[in-house]
Amino acid sequence: MSPRKRIPALRRERGQTGPTFEEGIFIAERRRHPRFNVELPLDYSIENNDHYAGVAANASRGGLVAYLPAAIVVGTSLNIEIIFARGFELNSIRAKAKVVWSNLAPKVAWGEYRYGLEFENFQEGDAQKLKALLKEAGETRSR
Repeated sequence: MSPRKRIPALRRERGQTGPTFEEGIFIAERRRHPRFNVELPLDYSIENNDHYAGVAANASRGGLVAYLPAAIVVGTSLNIEIIFARGFELNSIRAKAKVVWSNLAPKVAWGEYRYGLEFENFQEGDAQKLKALLKEAGETRSR
């Protein structure tokens, strides 16, 4: 008897009729876009003032998680530039992103704060660069 056919028979023997909570857990993903683990340098500024460095830890087509050196208020818009290499060529993606959440407990080792950034708009052609970069990250992860 196959294991699938055996489970209902065991339930009848035990007096169980419906599914139980021990069978498994269903977790619904709320994100619209899948996230890919990346570790890329990120340059950012607030209102085109001084530029600061950070790290993009993971990204999707809708946004990214960034580690930045200063505390920033949720709702602040940042001008960001994600820097990456394609072959021997240095490339970048420029966008405007909004801080949608923050974890202000700094990582002791890095002295950085963690933020969720949502892309508001991209410079011309940079949305396609991001899409291609994430596709490469997904192909690398599946290997």
